[in-house]
Amino acid sequence: MEIYIHQKDNWPDFTWRSEEFLNQLSEARYLQGRLIGKMESLGFELRNEALLDTLTLDVLKSTEIEGEFLNPDQVRSSIARRLGMEIAGSIDSDRNVDGMVEMMIDATHYCLSPLTADRLFDWHAALFPMGRSGIFKITVADWRKDTTGPMQVVSGPAGKERVHLQAFDADLIDTEMTRFLKWFNENDRIDLVIKAAVAHLWFVTIHPFQEGNGRITRALTDMLLAKSDKSTQRFYSMSAQIRIERKQYYEILEKTQKGDLDITKWVKWFLSCLINALKATDTILTNVLFKADFWNKHSKTIINERQKKLINKLLDGFEGKLTSSKWVKIAKCSKDTAIRDMNDLINKDILQKEAPGGRSTNYELKK
Repeated sequence: MEIYIHQKDNWPDFTWRSEEFLNQLSEARYLQGRLIGKMESLGFELRNEALLDTLTLDVLKSTEIEGEFLNPDQVRSSIARRLGMEIAGSIDSDRNVDGMVEMMIDATHYCLSPLTADRLFDWHAALFPMGRSGIFKITVADWRKDTTGPMQVVSGPAGKERVHLQAFDADLIDTEMTRFLKWFNENDRIDLVIKAAVAHLWFVTIHPFQEGNGRITRALTDMLLAKSDKSTQRFYSMSAQIRIERKQYYEILEKTQKGDLDITKWVKWFLSCLINALKATDTILTNVLFKADFWNKHSKTIINERQKKLINKLLDGFEGKLTSSKWVKIAKCSKDTAIRDMNDLINKDILQKEAPGGRSTNYELKK
């Protein structure tokens, strides 16, 4: 029978060898400080644009890790509404999108507020507003009940499942979460970045909910990282980096779950992922500055609302190729109107045709 760390006699007395990751922690702290300094040097509008881009990425990638793909435009619109921002092309969003956004914003904007069971229940209810995960009815806003057997994290096809973790029995969750919440709110003796790494592992090990544990774990990670940054504004996405390194993430989690309570290797992986996330933010900042420069350059150019909508989509990272048929669908106009809009932007040196490579003509922004 597999022995997991939560079954050890000294659970949850985690230990680690700080000397093995001191350089990583120093680098992460340096990059955090440099990034916050960069963002504070930007104007209010550019900083908000970077914040919007980062939060959108964070929400999208946190759900993708669980195999759920949200509509990017809905996510962006939902975040903008909750932060009081006005954006072009804002659309209505589904309740599950709003719920995910509400949780992430609550976790980071109120990172100094105590974490309680009721607060976690509110997050869980926001994630599952219909009381279901897909077509299945689940226990919402309460700890899991394990009515169909022990909670397991598995992968692989039916009959060949691989068990990565078997969590606590449901009747132990209340005691375990009481201990976790006390530590989360009161233990300030360790560096907050290291605390984020420990909290991530500890919460996912308890796995207190029937569904949504991964998303809530990453919200708690962001909460502590926001506290460590001394900033409620998020300019880097740990979830986006975990999505990129998902294979390694599950591998290190499994090894740690089946190891002992020395979690040095887990902390080292966490810090490496955080450093990569901080470095990746340079891409977001470059895009934000490019977008601002574009609109400054064309501040006196006459551009209609349909054109603005499509240009912003291209600036935000349009998925696939832009064709006239996609313009028609997104702008909700006729084919003739779309062609006129596109030709007008070509004449204004904003849009250009891509090099021919297929049956359809594709268009891109002119650099």
